[in-house]
Amino acid sequence: MLKDLFRKQKKYATIPTEATKNQVPEGIMQKCPTCGTILLSKEVEKNEKVCKVCGYHFMMTAPERIQSLVDDGRFFEYDSDLISVDPLQFPDYQKKIKQDMEKTDLKEAIITGEGTMDGYPVILGVMDPRFRMGSMGSVVGEKIARAAERAVQKRFPFILFSASGGARMQEGALSLMQMAKTSAALQKMNQNQVLFVSILTNPTTGGVSASFSSLGDINIAEPGALIGFAGRRVIEQTVRQKLPDDFQTSEFLLKHGQLDLVVPRLELRDTLVKILELHTIRG
Repeated sequence: MLKDLFRKQKKYATIPTEATKNQVPEGIMQKCPTCGTILLSKEVEKNEKVCKVCGYHFMMTAPERIQSLVDDGRFFEYDSDLISVDPLQFPDYQKKIKQDMEKTDLKEAIITGEGTMDGYPVILGVMDPRFRMGSMGSVVGEKIARAAERAVQKRFPFILFSASGGARMQEGALSLMQMAKTSAALQKMNQNQVLFVSILTNPTTGGVSASFSSLGDINIAEPGALIGFAGRRVIEQTVRQKLPDDFQTSEFLLKHGQLDLVVPRLELRDTLVKILELHTIRG
């Protein structure tokens, strides 16, 4: 009898059936990559894609970003008919463009247009990293340049959100030319004393970080964003030095004078409204 009391009990593992698995909708939960907390996707969306535990900023799509900023969600898009062509006949480029169009319901890696923020008229440009990693091809550069020209014509501030892997390799030198074109368009804004606010999000790298995203009258970044030109390994091999752990982060760049502000996403709209109050007239 005593022997029976101390007998090892068999352990059983419960294996969920396919029917049980299907009862949990895909995408209902997500894990924070920084603190590891399991979060309800709906709660993350309500919190503007920010982890409530550690403050990690999840990727935000261009439509989500625009809706979080403009008054009553009213936004009038510019140049929605512009679509990339294949000037270099790069293998499978057109096929990949079409796939991204279907996946994102976007025509390109940026949306530009106008709306109001707390009654102040603004022109917005928002890059979307889901489309070709937010890379800058001819259409992206053209839309930014046209938005800057409209900002001069209307004398509206231009707020541009960057999220990009850099210039688009499938368009070769044509994509690199967009660095000069966008910079020239922003110089016209500067000459006409029209406000340009650049907001760098995760990631902002390559030719984008080396051109328009660093040319704001005010340069702002979200916390923890990766910002830089070349990769860490390439730079370390070039300078033959070990770089700091926080190298190419928003906080590092702020500390070294390359940014004016690092602003959490939940405070960003209020911060932008304060800037608009100082520089514009309410519409």
